[in-house]
Amino acid sequence: MSTTPGPARPRIAVLGAGSIGCHLGGMLARSADVTLIGRPDAMAAIQRRGLTLTGPDAARREVRDLRTATGAAAAAGADYVLVTVKSADTVAAAREVAEHLAPGAVVLSFQNGLHNARLLRAELAGHRVLAGMVPYNVVHSAPAAFHQGSGGQVMLEADPERVDGRSAAFARAARAGGLDLTLRRDMPAVQAAKLLMNLNNAVNALSGLPLREQLGRRDYRACLALCQYEALGAFRAARLAAARLGPVPAGWMPRVLALPDRLFHRLAGATLRIDAQARSSMWEDLQRGRGTEIDALQGEIVALAARHGRPAPANARLIALVREAEAAAPGTARRWSGPELLAELTAAARGRPDTARSQLQTGLSGARPPAGRPGATGGPSGGR
Repeated sequence: MSTTPGPARPRIAVLGAGSIGCHLGGMLARSADVTLIGRPDAMAAIQRRGLTLTGPDAARREVRDLRTATGAAAAAGADYVLVTVKSADTVAAAREVAEHLAPGAVVLSFQNGLHNARLLRAELAGHRVLAGMVPYNVVHSAPAAFHQGSGGQVMLEADPERVDGRSAAFARAARAGGLDLTLRRDMPAVQAAKLLMNLNNAVNALSGLPLREQLGRRDYRACLALCQYEALGAFRAARLAAARLGPVPAGWMPRVLALPDRLFHRLAGATLRIDAQARSSMWEDLQRGRGTEIDALQGEIVALAARHGRPAPANARLIALVREAEAAAPGTARRWSGPELLAELTAAARGRPDTARSQLQTGLSGARPPAGRPGATGGPSGGR
């Protein structure tokens, strides 16, 4: 097997270059030849203006040296193809790009959900597909401008042993471009942990508030806690571990979320280093009249729970509420207050003693996080 480390300046195509894809591509452009493949209006704006990236601590990067395209054919000749389309579009994107992939091209899935890498492998037989995870959120703040509102380390599946080191070569290029990226050998657990955090996307979108403000209010956190209790129950039934990505173990997270505001900020303040205007990608989708990824988030939990004979009524109710918001005109969906949304979710769980409702009531009573160190995850802010 070849041990070639990969080209010194790799050619990278980003398929589905929305907020996350444009941010990744813009960061990589310092050390790679990057082509963004996305919607015509977004690509035209980048072609005219160049790409502007902003982030924490007022960091700003102007990117001019990249190409844009609107069709999958532009991925021809790429050493790496980053897939950043929404989960519902994964199979279609794979079929569009399949005939254009160069022999030996590596496909990297930087998407939400648990199964996109598997779907890509099924469609792209003969090409290596590696799973990735982006922990932070990015919003499309202006034409050709993207703002990173929170921090965290990007993660990518390491090559299996005795393979050619292409993931390590990509990691070197990413770091040279200023992207904080690490390789992991436990990506299913990493993705499970990310899914736990991403369950806040729907809560944030329905609140209409910036992430930091929303997470600062106990009722909204209790909504997320309900969803996470159901998710953790489904994970246990499926024997799916969640990786430790931060200081708060997964088994503790819902109880920490349910703590009074003062205690919560004392225990979890370090995980809430979020830009004051950061919002979830689902909020942005609703504002722009686009479909959301609710099926890959709450929908994944409901489906996993059902496969193991468990209920997930809070997650199911959030799916219905997001569907209602999707049906509204862009920017006009109902904004739910914390008490309203919590009442809606607890009502969905009422009469189901085997659900998360009783666990949440224990948390709201001020119980301390349990002893021990179960499978873990990071802070509650979520990513895109």
